[in-house]
Amino acid sequence: MPPVLLKGQSVTVIGGARSGLAVARLLARHGARVFLSERGPATDGIEAALREAKVAFEFGGHTEKALACDLAVISPGVPSNAPLVVQITGAGVPVYSEIEVASWFCRAPIVAITGTNGKTTTTSLAGYLFRRAGEAAEAEDGFRPRRTFVAGNIGYPFADYVEETTEADIVVLEVSSFQLDHVATFRPRVGVLLNVTPDHLDRYGYDYERYAAAKYRIFENMASGDVLIYNADDERLAGFVPLAQPPRGFTALALSLDREVEAGAFVRAGRIVLKLPHLPEEVLMSVADLALRGRHNLYNSLAAAVAARVLEVRSDVVRESLATFEGVPHRLEFVREVDGVRYVNDSKATNVNAVWYALESFDREHIVLIAGGRDKGNDYAALRPLVRSKARAVVALGESAEKVVRELGASAPATEQASSMEDALRRARTLAHRGDVVLLSPACASFDMFENYEDRGDTFKRLVMAL
Repeated sequence: MPPVLLKGQSVTVIGGARSGLAVARLLARHGARVFLSERGPATDGIEAALREAKVAFEFGGHTEKALACDLAVISPGVPSNAPLVVQITGAGVPVYSEIEVASWFCRAPIVAITGTNGKTTTTSLAGYLFRRAGEAAEAEDGFRPRRTFVAGNIGYPFADYVEETTEADIVVLEVSSFQLDHVATFRPRVGVLLNVTPDHLDRYGYDYERYAAAKYRIFENMASGDVLIYNADDERLAGFVPLAQPPRGFTALALSLDREVEAGAFVRAGRIVLKLPHLPEEVLMSVADLALRGRHNLYNSLAAAVAARVLEVRSDVVRESLATFEGVPHRLEFVREVDGVRYVNDSKATNVNAVWYALESFDREHIVLIAGGRDKGNDYAALRPLVRSKARAVVALGESAEKVVRELGASAPATEQASSMEDALRRARTLAHRGDVVLLSPACASFDMFENYEDRGDTFKRLVMAL
């Protein structure tokens, strides 16, 4: 919808968290009559912010007022089958996500990144890379650098920044399946699809195909002139993307660690090789020089490098950025070494595949794995071989502790069940030997015991620092 058509439109925003507040204010600034409806209580300061923005609101439940709208905007934390959403869609009213609405106002090219695992790291890395490119251009040419906006599921609502964008800037978005569920015209200039493995199945009726279909919507509106970067080692993507590309006309660039690709990026003899349209084959750098370690981070680095080169970032800037990026909090984050044991915070690993990548990234160390939380329909079978070969012990935590013990316990020499994060760390410290790693990598959501994965990771770090 062109922003000019929003004036006078009645819009219901469902959900009062960060993205809900951001999109409500954006719409109100452009003349829409906005009503924000939130099932839970108001958080500190939000009512004052809404009044200042001239946004009507209700907290503590949804009333019939929320149904009186020309369109609705849904926050990613609100399920598509929530009763209010079902009522609104049943009345034929369109429902959009915050990234969809924000994209109507965006003047900059968008790099949108999704996938079950790795999207936060890849988004942060791509943002870092584009910012370094802007700084390099300013230093050499004296011009105002191309600004880079990093937003989306990474924690910064797109709607808060979109009005600042110009054609000369770059927007890097982390995009979740929940956000993609409700797009209509969202069209990235560059899309990145890292992988698709089972996750959030509780939100998709425990139907893996529905979850995968949500991820594929990243390229639903892409066309000639756009580029989709995808992981060709992911069986599902390797089979689907080549079929989806011809009718849309976008350029598909493959990533592989296992073979050479016709167009994209791959690894040959320990070196990253780029084969991009209209450019000669380029040996970019040695894998050993990457700042991020592990097979999963090699995919992330390839994706960010290709996205940057597609948008004409110089190779020397790409190399320097990939060699100096320091990673993101709560993703294989080294916390501290105590008595010869390293403590690593991987709280962001909220699904089985993310834990698989975490375990795989350690070569020789024995691991004491702390796992568990709110289960999302997990099947832990894929972890058993790695637990068997790498884990000294498993410490199970949270609502799913009994399931973790039942499905992984026999694969480790020792298994214990903890009542709290403090208890889990106490048990892990007893079980660990000098040279081991105590790894918090839960495979589950955090909401049984913590506000979110950041709260869980911060609690782990605070307790480790107190050892």
